[in-house]
Amino acid sequence: MSSKKVDLRNLDFNNSGAWPIQVKLGACFLVLVVIIGLAWYLFVKDKRMLIEAEEATEVTLRGEFQTKQGRAANLEPLKQQLAQMEVMLQQMLRQLPSKNEMPDLIVDVSQTALASGINNELFQPGAETMLEFYAEKPIALRMAGTYHQFGAFVSGVASLPRVVIMTMHDISLKPRGDGDQTLVLEGTVKTYRYLDEDEAAAAAPATAAPAPAAPAPAAAPVAGGVQ
Repeated sequence: MSSKKVDLRNLDFNNSGAWPIQVKLGACFLVLVVIIGLAWYLFVKDKRMLIEAEEATEVTLRGEFQTKQGRAANLEPLKQQLAQMEVMLQQMLRQLPSKNEMPDLIVDVSQTALASGINNELFQPGAETMLEFYAEKPIALRMAGTYHQFGAFVSGVASLPRVVIMTMHDISLKPRGDGDQTLVLEGTVKTYRYLDEDEAAAAAPATAAPAPAAPAPAAAPVAGGVQ
């Protein structure tokens, strides 16, 4: 069985109805391919890109959901931890001197320095600053003594019946000079007390407004109970 070859160069494009059946089928196939290609390009491609974008969004949202779900699951334990921390904070604040104890405490600190052999050349308490949970009181001082006397002073302050927190600011410790080996401690220390309920309520509105943050009692520790 022989097949007749078709010469495509002799086809009359103005009379496609007279084309051989093989050519007609081939032409229909090409037209179908072109139509499918155009349809995919005009409709399916854009939809495909949209689907891919939506799939990416789905992955992102699923990750966010899992993260928030984990946070929600831990919310109640975190609330309990926060409540426990607030109780611990109040207990720690209660270890600080009260308003009524503060004057006697300052006198005790000064007397402890004198009992240690230190010469108080300047010991001048300043005005209190009310903060959210506590009040700080600066003391400008200049003390002269030996290394061992300063050590005895720190030990004496640490043994006071009330917890004393003292932070140092712009402190210098150096020999007096001219052959005198006495050390001179000069600068400002701050000591702290807790606020009673009325003071805390009065200080809360002031601290709620935006303001430059005051330094918390976290400077260099002195020793023992003196921080």
